Amino acid sequence: MKKLIFLIFNIIMLSIGNCGGPLISRLYFIHGGQRIWIPSVLQTVGCPIILIPLAIAYFQRRKIQGPEAKIVFITRQEFIASAGVGIIVGLDSYLNSWGPAKLPVSTSTLINATQLAFTALFAVLIVKQKLTAYSTNSVVLLIAGAATLALRANGDRPAGESTKDYMLGFVMTFIGAVLYGLMLPLIELIYMKAKQAVTYTTVLEIQMVLGISATVFCTIGMIINKDFQAIPREASQYAIGESKYYMVLVLCAIIWQFALMGLVGVIFYSSSLLSGIIGAFLLPVTEVLAVILFHEKFQAEKGVAIFLALWGFVSYFYGEYEQGKKEKKMKLKKSECQISQQLDMGQTDAGHAV
Repeated sequence: MKKLIFLIFNIIMLSIGNCGGPLISRLYFIHGGQRIWIPSVLQTVGCPIILIPLAIAYFQRRKIQGPEAKIVFITRQEFIASAGVGIIVGLDSYLNSWGPAKLPVSTSTLINATQLAFTALFAVLIVKQKLTAYSTNSVVLLIAGAATLALRANGDRPAGESTKDYMLGFVMTFIGAVLYGLMLPLIELIYMKAKQAVTYTTVLEIQMVLGISATVFCTIGMIINKDFQAIPREASQYAIGESKYYMVLVLCAIIWQFALMGLVGVIFYSSSLLSGIIGAFLLPVTEVLAVILFHEKFQAEKGVAIFLALWGFVSYFYGEYEQGKKEKKMKLKKSECQISQQLDMGQTDAGHAV
């Protein structure tokens, strides 16, 4: 029950980040933001927030264990692996920032939904994830929902956007979806290869390393592109005001951090496949929010996509429920067999004694 509560909590955080992140990034661009590396670094620069729960956990351990309480649980192997995956996270953040910069939210989220197919593929190859009939059905339905949205994607190029820029945004976002699909099983692999019991504290430490590594990668990009010098100038020319410019940047960092925290939590408490399915399920939700906030058109295809997403989401969780029931029956049957064997042995021993 405790595991389920934590899983739901992380799903909520992932949902807030996955829905709010693309929207706040798009808000940065539609009011005058022009830098790609700035929203890229904002996707992970909020990682110091993790120090708060880590500090609380440490002081709780210290109350119980005294001065001998461990400060850090992450091992050198986990640190190196997390730093390596963090570079992929940083590159993925950069590629995904091209979507809000050059494409409508509806189109960029559509392309990002293809990550589910790559997550399923890499999960099978890297962590040997077994696809049940229900999870396969869920993947097919969610991809079908994304394909439905593609029926209207060819006529949504923003006014004033060149075909070259539009196609560049499309290609970069697609490559980002491939990398995202690779990243999720790699994070799960870090948990699987750990030489110690992985606790949620360890998960937060791994996330901290992921965030720092990705932030360093994107910061180097900002330095090379001279984005730090451009921030004051961009703020002064921002359409809705300089103070709101900085507010957008801060909100962007906080909301994207929810996404990363929820992501690693869902993978820890369930699997990389479930995190990918949730991401695809949130696609039509983001579509609806884009319609409300940015007045994008809501075609019938988006309604169909929402229905397919809900169907796919329910299919996955029903499959998990059925799998859980099957495992409980197998455990019960196994325990009954063991008890039966013990009784038979007891009767045999009693017969020999007589």
